[in-house]
Amino acid sequence: MRGPPRQASEAVTRDDVQRTVEAVWRMESARIVAGLTRVVGDVGRAEDFAQDALVAALEQWSESGVPDNPGAWLMTVARRKAIDRVRHRELATRKHEELAGALEMTGAFEAPDEHLGEPIDDEVLRLVFICCHPVLSTEARVALTLRVVGGLATEEVARAFLVPTATLAQRIVRAKRTLREANVPFELPPERQLPERLASVLEVIYLIFNEGYAATSGREWTRPELCLDALRLGRVLAGLAPDEPEVHGLVALMELQASRLGARVGPDGEAILLMDQDRARWDRLHIRRGLDALRSAQERGGALGPYALQAAIAACHARAATPEDTDWEGIAALYDALAQLVPSPVIELNRAVAVGRAFGPEAGLEIVEALDEGKALEGYHLLYAVRGDLLERLGRTKEAHAAFARAASMTENERERAVLLKRAGG
Repeated sequence: MRGPPRQASEAVTRDDVQRTVEAVWRMESARIVAGLTRVVGDVGRAEDFAQDALVAALEQWSESGVPDNPGAWLMTVARRKAIDRVRHRELATRKHEELAGALEMTGAFEAPDEHLGEPIDDEVLRLVFICCHPVLSTEARVALTLRVVGGLATEEVARAFLVPTATLAQRIVRAKRTLREANVPFELPPERQLPERLASVLEVIYLIFNEGYAATSGREWTRPELCLDALRLGRVLAGLAPDEPEVHGLVALMELQASRLGARVGPDGEAILLMDQDRARWDRLHIRRGLDALRSAQERGGALGPYALQAAIAACHARAATPEDTDWEGIAALYDALAQLVPSPVIELNRAVAVGRAFGPEAGLEIVEALDEGKALEGYHLLYAVRGDLLERLGRTKEAHAAFARAASMTENERERAVLLKRAGG
């Protein structure tokens, strides 16, 4: 670490340290866990060592101040924790003796700060493929990778799955145990296995991006660093599997969505919804890249897959200079195709928005009411936010305010709650 840490008199509060630790974990957890996994050969143990380093950071940084390179500090402490744990564990097998020696001798962590600032690389991609190994269920693959690679809290992953936190936590624990028992190697899959491993990897990247695009909880409306992490992983995958249309489709979707990030947040951090955004602030480079990636997906032939269809929807928005110019009928048709391909209540809710814009709020509200009656989205705040928007456009103001208030009571994101409360008349 370069330079002495700040003295206690300069140290920030424990809450400030907590936020700093959380921010560093978001940015560096994948590298730290990947680096440890490469040496200890166990994702679960690697994350345990990394979590131990987080606890140490909370204790020490409150007194001594945040170090100049907090990511490198965490990596170094995690490495020491691993050495100590191996040395003192009462399992005197040769494997553990060799492991302790390997941790001391390896140059992998001698200068971690030299690597932590680089773009996401092959090592993190290997970690993604380990977490998405076929020995795990699809749900476990996605949950584990969001937790370990995405750096998301278990509660956040649970909200992404719309399942109880306890259920999700058990799923992650079982996934780590399964990987350990299967002795999954820290390597990229052979080319012949790539297609079967790709679908869950794409889903993981998609969910990581979504968490960055619209944070499920906390003080910030967006977490751009997660979007950029997902984009980098997507671009690497496109290089690994250049003939896979859905890889290009996902990259197109993320590029087009990322183009709006700067316009989604106001000067004071407030959330700005799609119809209210200044489209001059949309990033034209991301849009060009997204449209190019969408063409790459289309040129691979065959019907568009789920990610390419969503990218086509995002392209309709990107091509519209104003909200009034949006091809809502085209978007509704694309959602029809998407709902047939991968039926889900969330897609149906998005279809309701498009139908409401294309054919009137009553048509959209009919879809929302059917979803509400089916209870498939019970507890999902956006169901009530969409209902509120449709009711408001129908002039049913009192009902709209009630729907927005209910949505506000259910979201964990402070910025989103503020927007919903404002629309509720609060």
